Amino acid sequence: MTVLMTGFPGFLGSALLPRILNRTESTAICLVQSKFASLAKRRVAELSVAEPSVSGRIELVEGDITQPGLGLAAAALAGVTEAWHLAAAYDLAVAREAAVRINVDGTRNVLDAVEQCPNLTRLHYFSTCYVSGRYAGPFGEDDLEVGAPFNNHYEETKHLAEADVRWRMSAGMPATIYRPSIVVGDSRTGETQKFDGPYFVMQWLLRQPRHAILPVAGDPTMTRVNVVPRDFVVDAVSYLSGLAISEGRTYHLADPQPLTVEEMTDVLARATGRQLVKIPLPRKLAKGSLAHVPGLYRLMRIPPEAVDYFAHPTFYLTDHCRADLADGPVGPPPFTGYVDRLVDFMRRHSEVGSAAMF
Repeated sequence: MTVLMTGFPGFLGSALLPRILNRTESTAICLVQSKFASLAKRRVAELSVAEPSVSGRIELVEGDITQPGLGLAAAALAGVTEAWHLAAAYDLAVAREAAVRINVDGTRNVLDAVEQCPNLTRLHYFSTCYVSGRYAGPFGEDDLEVGAPFNNHYEETKHLAEADVRWRMSAGMPATIYRPSIVVGDSRTGETQKFDGPYFVMQWLLRQPRHAILPVAGDPTMTRVNVVPRDFVVDAVSYLSGLAISEGRTYHLADPQPLTVEEMTDVLARATGRQLVKIPLPRKLAKGSLAHVPGLYRLMRIPPEAVDYFAHPTFYLTDHCRADLADGPVGPPPFTGYVDRLVDFMRRHSEVGSAAMF
């Protein structure tokens, strides 16, 4: 049995791969871009020490999801029994041309490739909750085409890519779709590979005196920020992917009881030791100011695109996920229980950046 994975050595793929190998007793082929080859080799070496059971079972193959056939020889795909597609342009400011090439065309190339695998038992596809766009109200795991506008090209192209996956599923491809919300670091250690999302706010607060100013977009008592830690996503996916019932399903890997923006900002203030002076602003004014007021972005270092997620109108339902995890891992821990570890890791690791891997 052979597992094919894209998205290694990324944040989720690096943590998920040993769990998949230990569950399936397979070997793995990891499709790696040449520019990430050195990092991938280091990551494999680290995993082999941390998880001796996977030593010698991971093969790194240079390739590219934007190329037909993924840049792989047909023989490399012949033995694939399980495919994991995690690679994506996860960048809220990504240009549309790049987003289409990587997220849409790249996913289509993966679908075409795994369709040629005679022994394929399942494709596991990582989407995002935010295929919803700015849908106002509850959004279910079976929902997709709801006609809502998108915040950015990342959301739009992940929506288009998921639509392609669903079309192949309707034609008989065995697949499962996972939609994480905003993924932060490990709830036990705080470890992360990238500081974005809520980290932008944490960093802004830590650069200020004890009484800190924070612009707040929209109505912070009515909108919510859905955040989950990496370990929950990895635990949940590792379990769900081994269930026969998960074939054909879509799962929201999201917090069923997310904090409101008001609650989230108060929690971040306590974790960073700050007292907030909140300045209410309309969402579009907050975004426009960060984008166009000279020096404001350089001062705050909060990307304009991040504002949308602190004034997001969608509530993500998790019915399938909670039902199918009933006998498996517990749901996501409350953000209040691990935020201090996220802040502590961020304080100690200034070398971690916010750039996306693609």
